Amino acid sequence: MGYVSFSDFKKLDLRVGEIIEAERVEGSRKLIKLVVDLGNERRQLVAGLAEHYEPESLMGKQIVVVTNLQPRKFMGIESQGMLLAAVVGGGRPVLLTPEEKVPPGTPVS
Repeated sequence: MGYVSFSDFKKLDLRVGEIIEAERVEGSRKLIKLVVDLGNERRQLVAGLAEHYEPESLMGKQIVVVTNLQPRKFMGIESQGMLLAAVVGGGRPVLLTPEEKVPPGTPVS
């Protein structure tokens, strides 16, 4: 893996979001559609979590979101950002969350 310059890293807008809605994507065994509160707005994200998380378990959870990623469609559903997760044993995602509750929209640096 190559290095990324500090100026390139600074282009990322990472913010804490709080999951306020979560549901499985019909016809997919991997995808969950999330609505995330980012403080001044709500965003829809699509994430490959369904094999490891039940939608109900995600409600109220705070996550780290890349908010300035170009939107992309998954199974016809637009994802307006990307959540960050560590990938452990066998590809299991573990969501990155703040150590303590912070206001939605708080920048991550």
